[in-house]
Amino acid sequence: MRSKMTLFLLCILPGIVFTATAQYQTRFEKSGGKHTPTYEEGIAFYQQLSKNFPQVQMQEKGLTDSGKPLHLVIYSRNKVFDMKKLKAQGKAVLFINNAIHPGEPDGVDASMMLLRDMLVHPARFPELDSIVVAIIPFYNIGGALNRNSTTRTNQAGPEEYGFRGNARNYDLNRDFIKSDTRNARSFAAIFHELDPDLFADTHVSNGADYQYVMTLDYAQKDKLGGPLGDFNDKVFLPYMYKHLKEAGFEATPYVNAYGQTPDKGFVQFPDWPRYSTGYAALFHTIGVMTETHMLKPYDQRVKSTYAYLHGNIKFLAAHRKALLTLRNATKEAVKTQEKFAITWQVDKSKQSTIAFRGYEPEYVPSEVSGLPRLHYDRSKPFTKDIPFYDTYVPLDEVTRPEAYLIPQGWHHIIALLRLNCVQMRALEKDSEMHVETYYIDELETPRQPFEGHYWHTSVKLRTEKQKLAFKKGDWYVPVNQAVNRYIIETLEPKAVDSFFKWNFFDTILQAKEHYSGYVFEDLAADLLKKSPDLKAKLEAKRKADPEFAKNGNAQLDFIYQNSAYAEKEYMRYPVFRVVK
Repeated sequence: MRSKMTLFLLCILPGIVFTATAQYQTRFEKSGGKHTPTYEEGIAFYQQLSKNFPQVQMQEKGLTDSGKPLHLVIYSRNKVFDMKKLKAQGKAVLFINNAIHPGEPDGVDASMMLLRDMLVHPARFPELDSIVVAIIPFYNIGGALNRNSTTRTNQAGPEEYGFRGNARNYDLNRDFIKSDTRNARSFAAIFHELDPDLFADTHVSNGADYQYVMTLDYAQKDKLGGPLGDFNDKVFLPYMYKHLKEAGFEATPYVNAYGQTPDKGFVQFPDWPRYSTGYAALFHTIGVMTETHMLKPYDQRVKSTYAYLHGNIKFLAAHRKALLTLRNATKEAVKTQEKFAITWQVDKSKQSTIAFRGYEPEYVPSEVSGLPRLHYDRSKPFTKDIPFYDTYVPLDEVTRPEAYLIPQGWHHIIALLRLNCVQMRALEKDSEMHVETYYIDELETPRQPFEGHYWHTSVKLRTEKQKLAFKKGDWYVPVNQAVNRYIIETLEPKAVDSFFKWNFFDTILQAKEHYSGYVFEDLAADLLKKSPDLKAKLEAKRKADPEFAKNGNAQLDFIYQNSAYAEKEYMRYPVFRVVK
């Protein structure tokens, strides 16, 4: 009886597998690699998988600017979906984010097929015994719903796709640190719940022409920092390049050759915290933006993205214990780290070498203007060694304070800190404390907005030690946490993507009270009589600045700004450092 039943199962199992594969065939596959699903089709596909396979759970995780919820799909082979329990079991977490730019849908199709294959052909994925895979099917839902076939002007397929801007026309891959959108705030909650060990954000490149289907825009080793940065550079990336090559998709670092051709070399893309990988690095997660090449056929791009994501699973299984141990050690080390870099610059004295596979660039007459235009000659492929500048050094560093003090009125700042798992406490009573106070001496602001903001640059600070009064309910933020990098890189005003640079404190840059000159003249004269020090400062300023010496209003304002009548809040940064 047993042998007959075994024979019966062997006869029907191939049919079940075939039927299941056909049942879960994607639009991409049905179209021969020419189409990508609509938002509704993609969500329906995941809903079907979660209904039919107990290893999959589909969750709604907060709203997006489109008004629709952000979905998270979790694959857990042991059917446990509580992340705390999974972490306690020693599982590693791969987090995949798709359609941040819905005109670049390669990851949408690759993730659908990968999850389907994981479920229908589990024997092909033995690694998943120790891995949890979490997928956002469509991050930019508003952009996915804004479907067209023209906005990706330079891209070879698919036939229809979404739009880069979200429902409020934000580029979401500039919003991770500032979190202007519902999308970003929902993402942050997901990210911290998952605490992923690897993060993949799927994209398609613009720019130069070359032979590669896949390029990798990954966390910069120096900014990721320490042993984790070394692990990323010497273990993870070599593994992934080898895996992709064996899968038939030899890859190279993201070709960041804006304004030039790559045959002379290029600089590694600076993944500031506004971008997904830079944001992930603040929390000690290795992140990569996969950047398939816009001019390669859509089916090749999707298959290379599938290969990359599959490689992440294989890597996590092979190096899970080492990576988990390293991440935990990094989280502990950062709690007591004393120095933090807040701005960076490329070190042009150091370089790697890439055997780059490109096409010869040339300049030919334009059929539009008759003037020389760039053309890559695909009949002239080359492989040549080129410099790759992938070392960054700190430009500005700060010493970790004991804590930051934030007046409770800045509640939007407190909300963002809480969202990103920053621990803090409210003062229980009115208190006077010794603090370091920043004053904004200089800054530059552009004429045109960038992602809804007039992002400040060239910030120059003056620091004073003061004893200030704080109110009950003001917030004390200790800098002894695993999220110290996030705390410092958002609250230090000179940091490249600080909340100050993103205009969150701009009200301090405008004086609210002033004086009438003809009235203040008499008071200013009296102040000079009573304060020899003020008079001496004024005389020194006159001698040092001839134009100032000719300007009566400027001198009057100098006296005002150096008197007790000047606004204390004007140009005073309202986040205060408690130092040891």
